Amino acid sequence: MKKLAKKTKPKIKWKSLLLSIIVLIVILLLPIPEGLPIAGKRALAVLAFAILLWVTEAVTYPVSAAFIIALLTILLGLSPTLDGSEGLLGTKLSLEWALSGFSSAAVALVAGALFLSAAMQETGLDRRLALIVLSKVGSTIKGILLGVILVGILLALLIPSPTARVGAMIPIILGMMTAFQLPKNSKLAALLILATAHTATIWSIGIKTATAQNMVGLNFIEKSFPHNVSWLQWFIAAAPWSLLMSIILYIVLLIFIKPDSKSIASGKEVVRKQLKEIGPITGAQIRLLLLSFLALILWATEDSIHPFDSTTIILIVVALMLAPGIGVLSWGNVEKLIPWGTIILFAAGISLGTVLLETNAATWLASSFFETFGLEKLPILFIVAILTAFTILIHIGFASATSLASTLIPVVIAFVQGMEVPGTIQGMGIVLITQFAVGFGFILPVNAPQNMLAYSTETFETKDFVKTGIVLTIIGYGLFILFSLTYWRWVELLP
Repeated sequence: MKKLAKKTKPKIKWKSLLLSIIVLIVILLLPIPEGLPIAGKRALAVLAFAILLWVTEAVTYPVSAAFIIALLTILLGLSPTLDGSEGLLGTKLSLEWALSGFSSAAVALVAGALFLSAAMQETGLDRRLALIVLSKVGSTIKGILLGVILVGILLALLIPSPTARVGAMIPIILGMMTAFQLPKNSKLAALLILATAHTATIWSIGIKTATAQNMVGLNFIEKSFPHNVSWLQWFIAAAPWSLLMSIILYIVLLIFIKPDSKSIASGKEVVRKQLKEIGPITGAQIRLLLLSFLALILWATEDSIHPFDSTTIILIVVALMLAPGIGVLSWGNVEKLIPWGTIILFAAGISLGTVLLETNAATWLASSFFETFGLEKLPILFIVAILTAFTILIHIGFASATSLASTLIPVVIAFVQGMEVPGTIQGMGIVLITQFAVGFGFILPVNAPQNMLAYSTETFETKDFVKTGIVLTIIGYGLFILFSLTYWRWVELLP
């Protein structure tokens, strides 16, 4: 008999976990600040506990989600009512809040996106599309780099997961290095892997459906403002920034990661050989390609030609992908390919943000923090500049943009609704731009899962990522300011 493979247990950082628990207890024991309900104070205690778990990665994200849901249910259930009347909130209401994220349309969209990513992996369509583009760009280093960036943009339109997009590109790039007889730690490999990771991050900001954190932020935004953000509206607002950043990325990488030569003699032939090895396009790939373009067309025409929202569209596509005869996935394969823990984290994050809003904790936190510095009295441009800079800086400590969106966006919403532009497209625009800034994950490999996946290839050193990432962050932030002065006013995102 073969010995069963020994499962490796997830590593628990006991010191970090203990610190998180201590912080939770300390906040619970502190006096209640004026204007903050007991339930709000307890929600903030859970928020601090969650942030420490996420930043230190004391436990896995799904485990942290279970802790958050349990704590919210118990602590809020035993809290006095918000209106000051006698009695407790009760666990029925607190459990409803703690599980509210699981009924969110945003979570359904995230789950649907993961299904689409799994289908791309299962059928090999992602690899085929990447090789087709790379086969057309020539054998110069500049041409190959341009091809990698173009592939990243194409995949961002079709695969709603930056990690999956990077995962699709890594085997192709490493395979090219082998065919070129270059070591995987060569300058060319570093150049292309860095391009892949940064492109995934850049277009996660430019396309509404390119990453799950956008859905988490939009969940709060659309509940708080009388205006829905369609796929096309998001694209019009954010894609020009991403397009400019893609050009800047191309220039920055060629400056900071100088390849050893200007061209690869047999580069085009190598890519064509890999394309030939995977054989002719399959029926499943054709069906998936048609379904992907159907989703893209429906997303782009949302609210203009048809009444279906982004979540409904992806659920229709998922149903077709699983349908007998025309589908491309079986449930058995789906179970293996979908990271179910990720869905649980998204839902728990939304629940936490909802509780912060429901218990007035977000409002109190916004007034205490932002108003202390007189932020609400500043001109709109300065408010946007400070909020985005603050978001970019604190993201350095977060390994998950979804976690950051779950904790920060409700607070920013509460702050904006206390200004003179509540309920307007301009007020919502400030929050939406802050959500764009949540996607900044350029500086450290640990700032995003796609960065860590790229770093695991051992094709570059941390200093390579940091030096290119800092430059991209500074330029990207500068473009935010420029867009706030010009373009975002032209499209009426800002007053």
